[in-house]
Amino acid sequence: MKYWLLGFTALAVGLGVGSSDDAWAKKKKKKGATTTATAPKVVPPVVISEKDKAYCTQAHPQLLAEFGGEFADPKLRTYLDKVGQRIGNATNVQGGAASFKVTLLNSPVNNAFAIPGGCTYFTRQLIGLMNNEAELASVVGHEMGHIEAKHSKKRSSRATWGGIGTILATVAGGVLLGSEGAKLGQQLGGTIASGLILKYSRSQEFEADDFGVNYLNKAGYDTLGASTMLASLAQQTALDMKRAGKSEKALPEWASTHPDPASRVTRAAEKAKTVGGIGRDRHADAFLSAINGVLYDDDPKQGIVDGQSFRHPDLKVTFTAPSGYALNNGADAVVMDGTGGRASFMGGTYSGDMNAFVASIFKKIGGSTTLNYGSVTKTTINGLPAGYATATAQTEAGSQVRVTVYGYEFGASDAYAIASITPFTSTDPFPSLYQSVKKLTDAEIKAIRPRKIEVVTVKSSDTVESLAAKMAYGDYKVERFRVLNALAAAQTLKSGQKVKIIVYN
Repeated sequence: MKYWLLGFTALAVGLGVGSSDDAWAKKKKKKGATTTATAPKVVPPVVISEKDKAYCTQAHPQLLAEFGGEFADPKLRTYLDKVGQRIGNATNVQGGAASFKVTLLNSPVNNAFAIPGGCTYFTRQLIGLMNNEAELASVVGHEMGHIEAKHSKKRSSRATWGGIGTILATVAGGVLLGSEGAKLGQQLGGTIASGLILKYSRSQEFEADDFGVNYLNKAGYDTLGASTMLASLAQQTALDMKRAGKSEKALPEWASTHPDPASRVTRAAEKAKTVGGIGRDRHADAFLSAINGVLYDDDPKQGIVDGQSFRHPDLKVTFTAPSGYALNNGADAVVMDGTGGRASFMGGTYSGDMNAFVASIFKKIGGSTTLNYGSVTKTTINGLPAGYATATAQTEAGSQVRVTVYGYEFGASDAYAIASITPFTSTDPFPSLYQSVKKLTDAEIKAIRPRKIEVVTVKSSDTVESLAAKMAYGDYKVERFRVLNALAAAQTLKSGQKVKIIVYN
């Protein structure tokens, strides 16, 4: 991979220095007066340590495994590399773009993150939400900004970066149950590697935003790209929360690593006005060409979420979440999240003993905390041999929670589980979920189709409603279309305009 260097640091050092001393030497000093020539402040380049590089190498394969692996689309991969090189060379990191590792993840979740050592990650889903190259560059810049500012290092007092196994145990279960909930939520939350990248402070997020806008300016992009990208992200977050039946202030996937995108939209716009560069070409056509035809939402190899149902053609399994619960498909688990609790579908080692299988799932959930569930009740669900049990646990805050595990035998050596965590004082919202697990038929497997992005040119007869009707979803078609194309509530389409729709492949 070839990287081109702009040498911003050298340029900054060279400007206005050579002639300054000569000018001062020609001036006559007044008697008794002293003068001092002040050279421009030179900021030394940020050096990524060998220790951090080693950490990046260690963590990288585990992050790939957790977020669906790399997305093998040569066109989009090449395009992201190009943007990464351009932004990397606008940073003040020694080595420029060559010091960063940019990875495109095969994940259906809107996310981007960075870890020590120069590793930056961007999901294909998040890139699909964007509408031009300036927006892509803004997200790349934000993550590289975290690295230049060494934000992960500043957080290392709260996490031992060398002990990756320990950090991987800090999972989404903690969101429901608090800090102690991470122990009970081990494996339950899915995407457990997100423990590596959680919770930058507000000041660190603002600083990364500022770095990103500065990089946009140095690299020649429209600096408003950061603000418009954050606006789209805020709109997507609001739609996700609406679909999940939650308040828009609830914690979404992106907000777990990049808190409150809505509050940063105006600030990023003001920063753009300060640094300049507004109105430059955003390279929308090149960007839309790069993402046209790209997989969107779930990869069938990881299973498909369709409304409230999940289907996995390779595992031959399907189940349905209760109404109002959003399904998030991770590499190792499917999480169902709503106001009444959280559940997860997962696999495990099975030797034909359902008692042992259910016990192993409780062990995964509890970690070092022993969950006393009593005995496993045997039953049959949709023709599948099954077993279930329930335990109660107490959080550090003193509240009790209910932990339920259902195991399902799919073969002599194959079994899957539904596990849930719910408040002890409320009714379990997941009985219909437990009873919905079944094997897919051959006909059902053949009917599974992935979705993809299709870029279309608006005709004079097209409207938001007519194009939204083509979206491969059963709900919120107009809302999805508007968010996908950054269209305001009353905004109409123009003939010749290029827009994205999501269609079945």
